[in-house]
Amino acid sequence: MIRIRGGTLVDGTGAPGRRADVLLHGDRVAILEPDADPDRSLDGAGPDVEIVDAAGKVVAPGFIDLHSHSGLVLLADGRHEPKLRQGVTTEVIGVDGLSYAPLSRPADLEDLIVMNAGLDGRPDGLEATWDTTASYLERFDGRVSLNVAFLVGNSALRIDALGWGDVPADDAAIARMRGRLAEAMRDGAFGVSSGLDYPPGAYAPTDELVELASEAGRHGGIYHTHVRYPLGDRFLDPFREAIEIGRRAGAPAHITHFYHRESFPGGPDEMLALVDDARAEGLDVTFDAYPYEWASTRLLILIPIWAQDGGPAATKARLAERSVRDRIRAELQERGVLFAGRGGLADVRLGAFTRPEHRAWEGETLGRYCAATGTDPVDAICDLLLREDLRVNEVTPGPHTDGIRRFYRHQAAMIGTDSTFVGAKPSPRTYGSYPRVLGQFVRDEAVLTLEDAVHRMAGAPAARLGLRDRGVLRDGAAADVVVFDPARVRANATYDEPTRYPDGIEHVFVAGVGVVRGGRHTGATPGGALRRGRD
Repeated sequence: MIRIRGGTLVDGTGAPGRRADVLLHGDRVAILEPDADPDRSLDGAGPDVEIVDAAGKVVAPGFIDLHSHSGLVLLADGRHEPKLRQGVTTEVIGVDGLSYAPLSRPADLEDLIVMNAGLDGRPDGLEATWDTTASYLERFDGRVSLNVAFLVGNSALRIDALGWGDVPADDAAIARMRGRLAEAMRDGAFGVSSGLDYPPGAYAPTDELVELASEAGRHGGIYHTHVRYPLGDRFLDPFREAIEIGRRAGAPAHITHFYHRESFPGGPDEMLALVDDARAEGLDVTFDAYPYEWASTRLLILIPIWAQDGGPAATKARLAERSVRDRIRAELQERGVLFAGRGGLADVRLGAFTRPEHRAWEGETLGRYCAATGTDPVDAICDLLLREDLRVNEVTPGPHTDGIRRFYRHQAAMIGTDSTFVGAKPSPRTYGSYPRVLGQFVRDEAVLTLEDAVHRMAGAPAARLGLRDRGVLRDGAAADVVVFDPARVRANATYDEPTRYPDGIEHVFVAGVGVVRGGRHTGATPGGALRRGRD
């Protein structure tokens, strides 16, 4: 047993912190509160109990990340240090519609890995031999240091039912998608995700998404969406669509990486008003946001979705065609992003290169690459994608800091990272999100109270997912615990040095096993896949 003694318990409910010890016995916790129950305070005081001195520290439930692109990299390196050393003990995978199950045909799984390598990576030596949700989730059990909660991606469902093309789903295809989703929900999935900037899931119209969200809701799951970002001044339409899908499906709608840029024609308050109106109507609408100004995804996102019709082979064939490049160039010019100010193509930072001739450009911007090579930006993007077999990653200017602060104060807000793990210079959100909230937004700026922040990091995400024994520290809860120094906690990850680990996260326990002790990873792998309704 382990007794965490002398700390301030912030239990994840949002209640004020209080003096209490936490006893880890097996994979469960007991709360020892000497003032309320002096006899019980003596429990866990024997010679076989390890004492962790938490005087001056905060003891909290392990953080739950509602958005992580680790569905493959975790299978290659289960220690997952960038997240454990932030205090994350559970993270959601299968996000953005891009889950790796269920897929009946091995060729489709391989093609999805190729198509999405710039976002989720393509680990060497990975044996991708699963086909169902159950067989995929089994890969994590006892081999990873934290827990994962799985969402079924609408791209995977569409590929399995219709292939990779931009084609309408008839009744038979809808029935097949709903059937595979129902099977996945029975296997433990927590809902369905959509990524409406990523083909082929991006080809799904609203009615199709309503069908999937309805099926997920019927099994107690959620609809988790990366919305369909539009061109022009209709910036609220994607959020309206997400809310409408939840309304018509009768399912909880969770808008992931809620996002506002200075360049948007409206402000963050207009986005929040949509959420408020929906909640006032009685709809179950929530969102998460990450606390950094730097976004990241696959470079392929810059290519219009019509050019990605048919999957990776068809996409690569188009990228080699001059007429296609001319059409892409015209569309990007119309959008005003060709080397135009902050957020334009010049600011795109490139990474995850594998070819020797490209490695010198790891972490450099597209603008510098084009200037040095005398290459047109569209030709540069297409050529790099072809030479690297589509696996290039990008980091770009992202959310406006004032928008982040406004979002975090909202009652429906939670915290996620949208973390990517490819390239030498990922977005700093991968290594620094939770310590940045605790250090900058709680301690330094008082955007949130400590108790409110921990609730948004742990208790609220657990409730969103329907996790019964995580996210809150109470008697009998799962022994997923983080101990941190509120005076010292801080993120060290920056745009220029994004892979620096934080300060102040001292101990992390998963299922009662220490995975971070004294700020160092122990190498233990007590985690695995959680299953909806069983965890």
